Amino acid sequence: MSTDPPLPETRFARAGDVSIAYQTMTQKAGTASLDLIVVPGMVSHVEFFHELPNYTRFLRRLSAFARVVTFDKRGQGLSDRVPGVPSLETRADDLDAVMSAIRSERAALLGFSEGASLSALYSATHPQRVSHLVLYGGFARFSNNSDFSLMFSPEALRTSAKYWGKGPSVKLFAPSLADDPDLKQMWAKGERLCVSPGAYRTMIDTNIEIDVRAILPQIRVPTLVMHRATDLAVPVANGRFLAGAIPGAKYIEYPAGDHMPFTGTDFEPLCGDIEEFITGLRAPPVADIERVLATVLFTDIVGSTQQLARMGDRAWRQLLDEHDRSAHRLIEQHRGRFVKNTGDGLLATFDGPARAIRCAQDLRSATTSLGIAIRAGLHTGEIELRGDDVGGVAVHVASRVLGTAGPDEVVVSRVLPDLVAGAGLSFAPRGPHKLKGLDGAWELFTVL
Repeated sequence: MSTDPPLPETRFARAGDVSIAYQTMTQKAGTASLDLIVVPGMVSHVEFFHELPNYTRFLRRLSAFARVVTFDKRGQGLSDRVPGVPSLETRADDLDAVMSAIRSERAALLGFSEGASLSALYSATHPQRVSHLVLYGGFARFSNNSDFSLMFSPEALRTSAKYWGKGPSVKLFAPSLADDPDLKQMWAKGERLCVSPGAYRTMIDTNIEIDVRAILPQIRVPTLVMHRATDLAVPVANGRFLAGAIPGAKYIEYPAGDHMPFTGTDFEPLCGDIEEFITGLRAPPVADIERVLATVLFTDIVGSTQQLARMGDRAWRQLLDEHDRSAHRLIEQHRGRFVKNTGDGLLATFDGPARAIRCAQDLRSATTSLGIAIRAGLHTGEIELRGDDVGGVAVHVASRVLGTAGPDEVVVSRVLPDLVAGAGLSFAPRGPHKLKGLDGAWELFTVL
């Protein structure tokens, strides 16, 4: 059982007649002596983002030295939808409302992407309320024009809006997640939850006019600018521009990583630099990774999209709920650990490979009785325990093994038949397979 604290509660601040959703996180109630407000990029969702890999861990790392506050700007996430797209000044009012709601007279700001422009504006106009300014993956101007060429053309930005809600933006914002089909599906869901396609197009048209170059020399609060050299969404030249335009700004450039601060390469150096800049101290990194040998099981419902279209949302949701209840019961019965749902499937781990295989067989039988078919993939190897989640190469292998399975098939890697010899299980060889992103050929077997 995880000892991690529960996820923070969503609360609402009032900015005029608009409700602004926000969350706060501290390691221990009442111990944080400073506030760090995370000012989001163009889209956000204070609750859904916790489903993305490492987001919660990222916030918990920051909460080791501050009360961390996240919020959704008006028009997106859980905040009130409003007509049109608010100006930067109005978005600054949202930040002001959150600070008032948490009774914070002065805070450090961590603005990333579009949130960096907003944070820069707020720091210039409200210096008495900002102790430190940290800009990550930020820009001074949202799009290129006749005297600025560090971003993208307005035409290219408008074209990207055509695909909002389908998930392709993951290739720009978090390319480290783009090769995992389950994470791509989750990302597409997140796009739809954050803001509708029409609102996103309007947001692009409005944001094309964002330009804070004129106010950068007026910033008088201590400023740290951070950028990853491989950022695809906001080229690194933008970070260098910000650092050069803000008086006395400190600049740190990281050699690799995604646009999203919590994905890609390890975020510990980034968090450590933020902590040291704001507090003057740098806590040693906490070793929160425990490695164990386990059998990893992935399952997936076959033809879920077609069945959803045939059954309708309500009936399909009821069927998924029944599927999940059966899955949880069977995993517990076979002494496994349910990790999470993955789209229309699940991820579970077991301390015994034979129990994992038999659980997969029982899941197949249970779902057949519901009128649906699943496929399953298993691999045994060392996994990393990270709070409620798991990671490591073994997890990726099991996911790729699942991708080779057909309807009602349980497919395992070479290591499992060897480990369960004498357990009364039978296998049929499938021959060598190339698994995406993994070296060499992998011998796979079908459970009979």
